Amino acid sequence: MNIKETGAMRVISIQRRLTIPEVRHASAELAPLIDAEIDRAGLKPSGPWIFIARNLPKNAKAAFDWRICRPVAGGEAYDGTLDMIELEPIMVASTLHQGPVRSLFTQGYAPLVEKIEMSRHNFSGESREIYHRWAGPGSRYHEIEIQFGLAN
Repeated sequence: MNIKETGAMRVISIQRRLTIPEVRHASAELAPLIDAEIDRAGLKPSGPWIFIARNLPKNAKAAFDWRICRPVAGGEAYDGTLDMIELEPIMVASTLHQGPVRSLFTQGYAPLVEKIEMSRHNFSGESREIYHRWAGPGSRYHEIEIQFGLAN
C-alpha cells in the first residue's frame, strides 16, 4: 500500500449510476464517445483512462455513482456536450494490480481494503482505477492502479 497525493488534472468525462457488472459494458460504450469528443474539440489526451466511483458497494447488485474520465491538455475554452471537470488533488492509498481483470477484486481491491482498515486511515468514499496498461477485454495482463481516497 502506497500513500500519496494525486495530481490535479482536467478531464473529459461521463457520469452514470450503475452496478459493478455494468461497468464493463458502460466503459466499452462510453470510451469511444469521449475519444471522439477529444478529437472533435482539438484536445490531446494527457494520461490514462480513469474510472471514479463514489461509495463503491461491496456487492454486485447495489448501484453507485461512476465516472469514466480521460485527462486532457488544454481545453480552457471547451464548449462541447460532455463534462469537462477539474479533478483536485486528493490523498489516496494505492496499489498496482498486474494481471487479468477477473482477479482485480480478489487480488487488488481486497488486500488494499484490508491494509487500509488495519491502518490509521479512513476512507473518503471516493475510489479510482487508473488504467496504466490496458491490453483489451479478455487479456491476461493489465496494469490497473487502484486508489482509495483518504479522509482527513
